[in-house]
Amino acid sequence: MATDNLGAFHPSSRLYRFTILLFISLLVFGSYFAYDSIGALETTLMKELHLQRSDIGNLYTAYSVAAIGIVFFGGMLYDKLGPRRASLLFSLLVFLGAVMVAMAKSKWMLFGGRLVFGAGSESLIVVQSAIIARWFKGKEIAMAFGIALTISRVGTLFSFNIEELIATYSGNYRTALWAAAGFCLFSVLCNLVFNLMDRHGERVLALSKPDAGDKIVFSDIRKFSSSYWFVVLLCVTFYSAIFPFTALATDMFHEKWALPLVSASSGSFLSQVFFNFTHMFTTAPGVTSIVIAASMIFAPFAGDLVDRIGKRASLMVLGSLILIPAHLLMGLTRWNPIPMMVMLGAAFVLVPAAMWPSVPLVVDEKRVGTAFGLMTAIQNLGLGLFPFLNGKLRDVTGTYTPTQVMFASLGVAGLIFAFLLLRSDKRHGGVLEAGRSKPS
Repeated sequence: MATDNLGAFHPSSRLYRFTILLFISLLVFGSYFAYDSIGALETTLMKELHLQRSDIGNLYTAYSVAAIGIVFFGGMLYDKLGPRRASLLFSLLVFLGAVMVAMAKSKWMLFGGRLVFGAGSESLIVVQSAIIARWFKGKEIAMAFGIALTISRVGTLFSFNIEELIATYSGNYRTALWAAAGFCLFSVLCNLVFNLMDRHGERVLALSKPDAGDKIVFSDIRKFSSSYWFVVLLCVTFYSAIFPFTALATDMFHEKWALPLVSASSGSFLSQVFFNFTHMFTTAPGVTSIVIAASMIFAPFAGDLVDRIGKRASLMVLGSLILIPAHLLMGLTRWNPIPMMVMLGAAFVLVPAAMWPSVPLVVDEKRVGTAFGLMTAIQNLGLGLFPFLNGKLRDVTGTYTPTQVMFASLGVAGLIFAFLLLRSDKRHGGVLEAGRSKPS
């Protein structure tokens, strides 16, 4: 039956699919905002709560510790609860964790909040992917994932560019942390709308329950090829050179380059927000957000490019190569950091766009869930270790040079793994290098 005879907003219509995609994307908007609120406010938090830089790093470590643990249980909860109840449970955990952080009067309560927050946030991201696949399987799925990623990362962009402004404007850093919790509550409300739309669509279209995705089956692990393991090793080194860096980058740009925490402007709060965004390259948090802004804008186009031309292993080599001078120049010189951050943004667009779609190409279809789950768990090992090392090195040495050398070294390791992946792919038929027009 033609959809135009069923009404423009029938669950089978394109309008319905993309409306529900908006609310699916907003499921994690709050968690993306709250995740980096710590990094956006790090200088203020260190002053107000008497924290060291290693404590800021440890708050990101706590998130990753929870994320590692939840990989092994999130899939089971999903199977038991289903997509709607699971997403609502994880959304409420995210909100609870953000509230605990906003209320925290000691670093231990901060850590507790980040543990709860991490357990909910990573699980919610996994569920979101499964839900998108449910609604867009065989229909604009690459575009749907790109749109969802872009909308989600708007949360990160806003966090870096308005959290310190909220703290300054209100005269209280807790107001900014409560704003993060407020955005998480907004995501819970969006989740309720999604639940209503999904329940209606399931009833009308007889939708099947989507697979949970990232579940680890230990018997699958020994059957993975060398290409898969090189992708995993590149994943952990590459992401460890990006997110642990941005966790403390605001303080580095503020201290080393004397960039202000907010733009010097007056007027209403909304006018100051607008001014902050239009002058984001002049503030320390704004410069930090360049990496995320680049990925948010260009990730959908990069995904389409990778689909068309292939060259996945080669693009991972290029992205890893760009990473090295970007970190070294920020560590060893006082040159304007904006070009180096643009370079990191380019790397952050190229490597993930080529890396994540490579996994289904190098493992059997029935083992893809285990492959992604294991890759996510190992990735979070790095995301747990390197924020701690970043803060500790800065506290011990009094400079950011050793930390930038550390991140550049991770880039070198990633480059080696990318070259090894390229060689392994050639031995296995060149499936990663093949584009859309080439036989697989």
